[in-house]
Amino acid sequence: MKQSSGCTGLRNWCLLGRHMSLCTALVLIVASASRTAQTLVRERISFNTDWRFAKGDPDGTAGKLRYSNIRDWVLVTGASFTKDPNVANKKRPAGNLGLDVVYTQARFDDTGWRRVTLPHDWGIEGPFDPHAPGGTGKRPFAGIGWYRKHFTVPVDNQCRQFYLYVDGAMSYANVWLNGQYVGGWPYGYASWRVDLTPYVKFGGENVLVMRLDNPPNSSRWYPGAGIYRNVWLVKTDPVHVGQWGTFVTTRDVSPASATIDLEITIDNDSKADATVEAITHVFALDADGNKTGNAVARFEPLKTPVAAGESAKLEVSLTLENPRLWGPLPTQTPHRYVAVTTLWYQGKPVDQYETRFGIRSLRFDPDTGIHVNGKRIYIQGANQHHDLGALGAAFNTRAAERQLEMLREMGCNAIRMAHNPPAPELLELTDRMGFLVVDEIFDVWEMKKTPLDFHLIFPDWHEQDLRALVRRDRNHPSVIIWSFGNEVGEQYTGEEGAAVAQRLHDIVKEEDPTRPTTTAMNWAKPNMPLPEVPDLISLNYQGEGIRNTPAYAHLKGINTPPLYPAFRKAFSDKVILSSENAAALSSRGTYIFPVYEGVSAPVKDESGGDPKKQYVSAYELYTADFGSSADKVFASLDQHPYVAGGFVWSGWDYLGEPTPYYSSRSSYFGIIDLAGFKKDRFYLYQSHWRPDLPMAHLLPHWTWPQRIGQVTPVHVFTSGDEAELFLNGKSLGKKTKGPYAYRLRWDDVTYQPGELKVVAYKEGKEWATDVMRTAGPPARLLAKADRSTIAADGQGLAFITVTIVDKDDVLVPHAKNRVCFSIDGPGEIVATDNGDPTSFESFQSKERDAFNGLCLAIVRARPDQAGTITLKAESGGLVDTTTTMRSQAE
Repeated sequence: MKQSSGCTGLRNWCLLGRHMSLCTALVLIVASASRTAQTLVRERISFNTDWRFAKGDPDGTAGKLRYSNIRDWVLVTGASFTKDPNVANKKRPAGNLGLDVVYTQARFDDTGWRRVTLPHDWGIEGPFDPHAPGGTGKRPFAGIGWYRKHFTVPVDNQCRQFYLYVDGAMSYANVWLNGQYVGGWPYGYASWRVDLTPYVKFGGENVLVMRLDNPPNSSRWYPGAGIYRNVWLVKTDPVHVGQWGTFVTTRDVSPASATIDLEITIDNDSKADATVEAITHVFALDADGNKTGNAVARFEPLKTPVAAGESAKLEVSLTLENPRLWGPLPTQTPHRYVAVTTLWYQGKPVDQYETRFGIRSLRFDPDTGIHVNGKRIYIQGANQHHDLGALGAAFNTRAAERQLEMLREMGCNAIRMAHNPPAPELLELTDRMGFLVVDEIFDVWEMKKTPLDFHLIFPDWHEQDLRALVRRDRNHPSVIIWSFGNEVGEQYTGEEGAAVAQRLHDIVKEEDPTRPTTTAMNWAKPNMPLPEVPDLISLNYQGEGIRNTPAYAHLKGINTPPLYPAFRKAFSDKVILSSENAAALSSRGTYIFPVYEGVSAPVKDESGGDPKKQYVSAYELYTADFGSSADKVFASLDQHPYVAGGFVWSGWDYLGEPTPYYSSRSSYFGIIDLAGFKKDRFYLYQSHWRPDLPMAHLLPHWTWPQRIGQVTPVHVFTSGDEAELFLNGKSLGKKTKGPYAYRLRWDDVTYQPGELKVVAYKEGKEWATDVMRTAGPPARLLAKADRSTIAADGQGLAFITVTIVDKDDVLVPHAKNRVCFSIDGPGEIVATDNGDPTSFESFQSKERDAFNGLCLAIVRARPDQAGTITLKAESGGLVDTTTTMRSQAE
């Protein structure tokens, strides 16, 4: 043969199975000497920058790329995630899909398109449409979007495999490279990859194209739009660890030792058979996820033959002495490890793959609930939708971390991913921060909830989506339960629905036999077939009862008595969870009179609701028609101690589903509002979930000039067991919590301006205090950033709260002053908000009315620009304020 320069000409030899080792060697030779071995064998490159974006199809497309017309092309992408031979062995149709659509072509001039950086959500950019459905947040998410990216590939990469990993694209995604159709994936919440290798141009420009088609009427909440999660270009050798190709499990776990089992899937995408050796070292990670010191263990090296174009699996185990266990905060510590697997072929490293994991044991006991590392963990959980408020669905790690930090402060220890796969980085956060997770995939199966939702493609894609989810997430120690459905219509179809559930359950167990399955049920009863299928019983609202008390008697709809006892009797061998509870409603800082005298009531125009302003009272007694107050939920759970705990609906407000006022933009369910401001309910949960934290919280505010001399009930949330209330120094009496009571109430207080103070006691000793003072007119602004340093990586954020106060710095609780923001330095204002669910002002506006005294600005540091960032907030007639942050480059 003729000698070749670098790898030029060797690509074909690699694919023909000749001189494979020479090709690998030459890749190593032509690489820069300063590059590490890890970079040589596997590269994972962020592909988020320098995209160009346009909405709408070009003329002449006219349905050519509608899923129903291209189904046979798209299904091939998911072939490795199904055991259905009709799909697994499916061949792509002849020709080139989209050949006659101009946007797919490399030669198309896209210089006039808008430049964007991923993650990108075109729907959050607005504008709001007040006439659009409230259920999806009145955002323009529906439609078609095109993304194009130009990039080059070095000539010396010809022996590499090229994969595009997409963490999430909403929805019906299809990909082209250099005018050639590559593949696609319909489900907008799925993570997936396509193989770019056959279409790459080496030494020249490549043009990557993605088309998304987001149908209207396809979601019950705001789904987002666009490539809203991260995208990666991954380069490997033809012989490499497969997609999500490792699985780490632990058994026989104790403080003294633990057995670690490792399964490795090796793909051989060359045309030559190969014998591959896998060597895996285990390293401890620090609290930030960085490797520490030398390897703490090494698996026995194993060799296996891998036929050309095929895959092979290796299984190996080791025992680790004195393991550092992963467990949920605050009672345990989330220690983690990383398994670093190196594949060797013909004496050279051809791949290196890292698998983060935690060592922990799980036990599910029908009498005592969930045990981690032998210790009972009572679930104090929150349901979370995937949007990030004013940032929309575009994922940002810091924004998600902020949500979790505030939930942790409240006492939350678990998250249910409602009702779809989360961003991978969110699970990295729950691993690091020590939350337990219910990882959920589907809101619908074959029966629709909206006309164009997932039910249309469930028959085609449920298996691929479910296997992909489990393979992607199964190494996360925070994930303890797989949920394959939420309130599905198949609850009503008897054996037929149970058969669908059985199919999903079996798929999960094939992929991961170590964790239990569940599906959340808001209607299925103990004598029906569906609850027999999952490992755990998950009840949405049925445990505490639905519309079962006198306050709800006049309502139409499902009427259910408390069903914990009935499910306990029917399934005495299964753990019972409250997968959704409460569905309480409120608008932060808004109090409506009179106040309901009981503990739970539905919102009505004459009780708890203001239909004109479309606000719900923040006395935290009012609920959706099917819901219950926190007080009722706490009592129900405390009265049924075998229930493993539950997940409140919802932790944060989210875009869409604005029950009870569907002309609003965002929900009223959250314990924390859309901007990240705590509602009074936050402190009710904190008082119950953190009994050892000295705290007391008064409500309502104490600025009521129109209520002088009128009865204004005062409620106190405290972790103490009794409290004494004072108005202007005069005692209004001491009250003690009774059985199954979670707040203290003084319902006959006559309002007088001044100072309202509560002193809480626990076991007879002073425990905590809280004070409310009557505010004067607005005088000035105060600004506080949640951090002083922002990473200058294009994703680092700071959240700045602006408070309108009087001359004595007392919050003015009715203030709605206009706040204008400006910025100086290497940062930008990316969004503003105020938590008002009725506001239709653009989230990108640099000015906004305060809502009940508060306003938020979100600042992002510019990439690679260090320096001081100064945010200024101004409001006519008030003293302005500034706050500074430091942008820090790597």
